[in-house]
Amino acid sequence: MSDSLFRRKAIVPDAHEHKLARTLGWPHLVALGVGAIVGTGILTLIGVGADKAGPAVILSFVIAGLICACAALAYAEMATMIPASGSAYTYSYVVIGELIAWIVGWSLILEYSLVVSAVAVGWSGYAAPLLHEWARVPQELMQGPELGGIVNLPAIAIIAVVAGMLLYGTRESATVNAILVLVKIVALAVFVAVALPAFDAANLEPFSPFGFAKHMGPDGVERGVMAAAAIIFFAFYGFDAIATAAEEAKNPDRDLKIGIVGSMIACVLIYIAVAVAAVGAISYSRFANSPEPLALILRELGQPLAAHYLAISAVIALPTVILAFFYGQSRIFFTMARDGLLPASLAKLSARGTPVRITIFTAAVVAVLAGFIPLGELAALANAGTLAAFTAVSVCMLIMRRRAPDAPRTFRAPMPWVVGGIAVLGGLGVYFLYARSRAVAG
Repeated sequence: MSDSLFRRKAIVPDAHEHKLARTLGWPHLVALGVGAIVGTGILTLIGVGADKAGPAVILSFVIAGLICACAALAYAEMATMIPASGSAYTYSYVVIGELIAWIVGWSLILEYSLVVSAVAVGWSGYAAPLLHEWARVPQELMQGPELGGIVNLPAIAIIAVVAGMLLYGTRESATVNAILVLVKIVALAVFVAVALPAFDAANLEPFSPFGFAKHMGPDGVERGVMAAAAIIFFAFYGFDAIATAAEEAKNPDRDLKIGIVGSMIACVLIYIAVAVAAVGAISYSRFANSPEPLALILRELGQPLAAHYLAISAVIALPTVILAFFYGQSRIFFTMARDGLLPASLAKLSARGTPVRITIFTAAVVAVLAGFIPLGELAALANAGTLAAFTAVSVCMLIMRRRAPDAPRTFRAPMPWVVGGIAVLGGLGVYFLYARSRAVAG
């Protein structure tokens, strides 16, 4: 019994009946990663982080970025060593065994489902006022039952649009995604260009008013650099969706490592640049805990048009997050079905080489979540899925360094025991500093 629970999967290139079409180059993968990572997090978490750490939120971004960068290096090594669809699920199946792979696979499916649904609901929040004003759509049809509505149709609609794009073709979807990612990057570049000239070193004093370690403040709010880093950590994940594209990369040995590491480096630089510009432009206390801190800063600087442009760009480009996580979830579903852990009929491909049944099934699941189910209480579970995947991939990398040190690797993580250790311990630290205290079981 124990042998079957921990039996390991053998990777045989091109042995599957259902093979995905190789249509993606490294620019598509970098855009997929940046599209997943740069979402609502940078637009909102800078304010939450500043409330917990003050100007030292810059250091919180560096710490969170370092942990995620180490996880990204582990992903890059495993993705080039095992260039098969499924990401952390597949690596766990090959290296550790079936039971762990099953747990990791469902953790990722849960994470991706909740992220897609939550972002769709968030996008609906921006779109609903426009639809009500322009098309007289009743509010009851743009809110879920928990807010007194009937169904959130805009959230369901955006999920249907993204599903249609993925059904039409992976390459075409990736191209549209790259264009929308460019819109997001330009908007953040405009923010930095406007805010940075207003930089005043006096706004960085005192730099760390709440100290480094996490602690409970007199107002009952957790504060400190590490308390902020634990929250900001979740603004960095999303690059793992790239690893699910292994079988669709034209040149996986080259494209995967560039996609994973390149998107992570780009996002760390973008986030730190935005954090420095934000904290230096005005006192952190003026935008701490604001639901729209970047737009608030621009308005405080007398730039309402730039603030409006930033908000519009966010609405236009937000579907890139939905696309990246939807794509990743459908590929994990597909791989588990192809492995026989889900009905094999779900792994059927269309003439264009896309997993049509899985995509439709995935769309139906996340549409129900977005349209009817309150998501707030389940957010901690989504975060737990991310931490489980990061830990599993880092452990797999370390195991393979001992089990097969001479196996071919087109990318080798530098200082693997340090990188893997930071990724594992950092992930566990985020769990104990943030996720554990917010788990619904408590």
